[in-house]
Amino acid sequence: MIGILVLLPSFLSFLFMAVPYIRKHFAGGVCTSTAQLPEKVAVVTGANTGIGKETAKDLARRGARVYIACRDILKGESAASEIRAATKNQQVFVRKLDLSDTKSIRAFAKGFLAEEKQLHILINNAGVMMCPYSKTADGFETHFGVNHLGHFLLTHLLLERLKESAPSRVVNVSSVAHHFGSIYFRNLDGEKYYNRVFAYIQSKLANVLFTRELAYRLKGTGVTTYAVHPGIVQSELVRHSFVLCLLWRLFTPFLKSAQQGAQTSLHCALAEGIESQSGRYFSDCKKAWVSPKGRNNKTAKRLWDVSCELLGI
Repeated sequence: MIGILVLLPSFLSFLFMAVPYIRKHFAGGVCTSTAQLPEKVAVVTGANTGIGKETAKDLARRGARVYIACRDILKGESAASEIRAATKNQQVFVRKLDLSDTKSIRAFAKGFLAEEKQLHILINNAGVMMCPYSKTADGFETHFGVNHLGHFLLTHLLLERLKESAPSRVVNVSSVAHHFGSIYFRNLDGEKYYNRVFAYIQSKLANVLFTRELAYRLKGTGVTTYAVHPGIVQSELVRHSFVLCLLWRLFTPFLKSAQQGAQTSLHCALAEGIESQSGRYFSDCKKAWVSPKGRNNKTAKRLWDVSCELLGI
């Protein structure tokens, strides 16, 4: 026991020094695109923090006109100010977008379309994770309403502008968790039974299926779309789960930073030669395996039709 106590400080010191190398090992792929984006326009949802913020910063550094679309305007302005200072790009703007309220989504789209005549990159990044049971302003279960329906409606409202600006891209941030999901069409509102873990997983599978069906419908338009798994990232997303918050603290050396987590989104938004992979799922900046349920075209089409019905499209 005494020997262990003597060695403990040395072990902790070694672990501390090894953290950068451990992080590098688990960092995954890196976006290697050298694309510059002058006169290009991008919208990134939830870009006031985390992966979205790092994604917006990279796009701004490349010269894009970037819109941070988020619910908290004060946090958005703080992030935009930081990005402008870091990139020397003053064309970083904040606009109100609450994905839990279709009125807010429609107001954002109306304002954006009046303001901008082009849109080249739409990154549907925002999301919620493992929330206690609740509903959006329109009565949808929160995970399904925000993570899927909110971005479904936003993409629908901006689609013509994306087509007019082609070649353009839509990137949907999903998760490896989709492998464990199913779409419970008879319980999308969560009223029959609710488990916040499976509600989150279902919404991430919905992101994959939406991407698949969207790609099918966009063939020949010059607009391509991709679903991405950012990796296990240090972020505020786990704030609703005490257990995950604890695990995230314990395994910090093994988690990606927000900048590392943004790499696959950036790869799918910028990389040349991946147009033929539209509708596919990416992880660590390369095409990844999708669960059988995520490849089901019948389910993808049904989800599309149900989403349109729920949203009145």
